[in-house]
Amino acid sequence: MQEKLFGKTLEELKALSLNLGLPSFTGRQLCEWLYKKEVSSFEQMTNLSKKARALLSENHELGLQLPVEEQVSVDGTKKYLFTAANGKFIETAYIPDGKRSTVCVSSQVGCKMGCLFCMTGKQGFQGNLTAGEILNQYRSLPERKELTNIVYMGMGEPLDNLSEVLLSLEVLTAEWGFSLSPRRITVSTIGITPAMLEFLNRSEAHLAISLHTPFDEERRKLMPIQQVYPLKEVLKEIRSWDFGRQRRVSFEYILFRDYNDSAAHVNELSRILHGIRCRINLIRFHPIPDTPLESPDESTLEAFRNKLNAKGITTTIRASRGQDIWAACGLLSTKRLQK
Repeated sequence: MQEKLFGKTLEELKALSLNLGLPSFTGRQLCEWLYKKEVSSFEQMTNLSKKARALLSENHELGLQLPVEEQVSVDGTKKYLFTAANGKFIETAYIPDGKRSTVCVSSQVGCKMGCLFCMTGKQGFQGNLTAGEILNQYRSLPERKELTNIVYMGMGEPLDNLSEVLLSLEVLTAEWGFSLSPRRITVSTIGITPAMLEFLNRSEAHLAISLHTPFDEERRKLMPIQQVYPLKEVLKEIRSWDFGRQRRVSFEYILFRDYNDSAAHVNELSRILHGIRCRINLIRFHPIPDTPLESPDESTLEAFRNKLNAKGITTTIRASRGQDIWAACGLLSTKRLQK
């Protein structure tokens, strides 16, 4: 199998060029073609010699691929399916919302974290995506030119694939890459503390923490990672980190009926988040097979938000999108795998 170029950094492309007997500056030319001019073949790289193009095409491929399936919701949300290694699939969501258009990318095939509410976790872990496979979801999206934001909230735990996620962020934000502002990018994690600290050190992107309950025992039942990296340790590190005025930390909170939606949860959230400049995103639960969890009614969701806002914690309800197109992450790929 030929080595793929898309997703490689400037330094990697310089080294690759030298290995082929080409000048080092060919690496920067390749970056220009891959990330600025977005070519789809080596022949389009017209400032490279015919010899260079021939060498590259003999030994490498660009590494781009289009989605193999598309679902369109009545609300404009789109779910795309891409192929991954060994006959597996990953999902990418396009979410238009007024002037804001977001792509939600996957970082792994399946997931090993086993969260009770997550369909991707029910697939089990099947492999990490490369930086190129992560970036391909952005680059090959038909609506690419309309995008304003990128969130790493698709299949997998991004910080369990830290090295490739960091490489993809470098390509997205570097001047030789896509030159995006890191303030347009949010990476979500369930709280793998060592990886979270490395991410904070090596990237300027926003951080989102999957919280879902402030009580240890409840969180342990929802998210086994709580046994390894307790929430109190995650919050301790966040408190000690200087996010500045531009970088943001937020907390994702899926509301489950009669589980994490009481006044006691509001009070405990207020206590443990006191002093952290943050926001809470409340999320409606999209039902998945074989789980006892249910979504509360709309009045419970709104009351929970209002109580948190009254406590001084900025809280919003994330609009529920694409429910008519297997919106919950992992449903579409699971359906395709079962075929």
